[in-house]
Amino acid sequence: MPKLKTRKSITTRFRKTRTGKILRRATGQDHNRMKMTGKAKRQKRAWVLLSEPETKKMRKLMKK
Repeated sequence: MPKLKTRKSITTRFRKTRTGKILRRATGQDHNRMKMTGKAKRQKRAWVLLSEPETKKMRKLMKK
C-alpha cells in the first residue's frame, strides 16, 4: 500500500497545536462585515477548535 501524501491545501487552512488539537479559521470573515459589530469582527479573528469527529478526519489527511 502506498504511503499517504499530505494534502497541502489542508495544511495551509488548519493548524495543529502541541497537544494535538486542530484549529481552523472562524467562518464569515470574507464579506458583509459592515453589518457586524466591532466585537463580532474581533472575535472572528481568533482560531476555532475543531469538533472531535472533524479532528479525526483532518488528522488522517494531515499525516506527514
